[in-house]
Amino acid sequence: MTTVHVVRHGEVHNPAKILYGRLPGYHLSDLGREMAEVVGEALRPRPVGLVVSSPLERAQETAEPIAAAHGLEIQTDRRLIEAGNHFQGLEFGVGDGSLKHPQHWRYLTNPFKPSWGEPYAQIVRRMLGALADARDDVRALGDPARSEAVLVSHQLPVWIARSAVEGKKLWHDPRRRQCTLASVTSFTYDDADEIVAVTYTEPAKALLPVDVGGVPKFSAGA
Repeated sequence: MTTVHVVRHGEVHNPAKILYGRLPGYHLSDLGREMAEVVGEALRPRPVGLVVSSPLERAQETAEPIAAAHGLEIQTDRRLIEAGNHFQGLEFGVGDGSLKHPQHWRYLTNPFKPSWGEPYAQIVRRMLGALADARDDVRALGDPARSEAVLVSHQLPVWIARSAVEGKKLWHDPRRRQCTLASVTSFTYDDADEIVAVTYTEPAKALLPVDVGGVPKFSAGA
């Protein structure tokens, strides 16, 4: 058995509340850095031999304490990057009124693909490819003390990969994604390279922002 843990990055400093997508320059907030430290401690007992991150700053910063806990360098894989989105750089919804402008309407015609961004099927291919390569790379180490890998990515790619593995529909209500900030979705492979288990944990649950009543806020930030 070989396990590849996929971590969603921590909270991002985004006072303008725009959909930042793949834009550079978006770093973890102070709370996000605390989340990253918590995840690093949660994964410290695991036999991690490889840490790979999306190239975006928020993912790299989340990977830092994980890699440090195991004395590893962070590798970068562009396949772990956030999904492309037409509304990148805008406050999606009421905010700046982006949905009121006709030039945007054609991007909302097909939620199944989706028409506003990178096709779900393409996200599945790149994410599962990144997981498989991490699986093979950590196996090649041949060391039981370094037999697991950690990848750091973004909410939508993590959720779409999990949905594909579990045989769920790829189109979905974003509010129903089980992938909170700094969460860990773990994929376990058998010797035949088949994924035989998917588990989910929230090491930083106590740090999640909450609404009235103690319910964690929905966070669609990538």
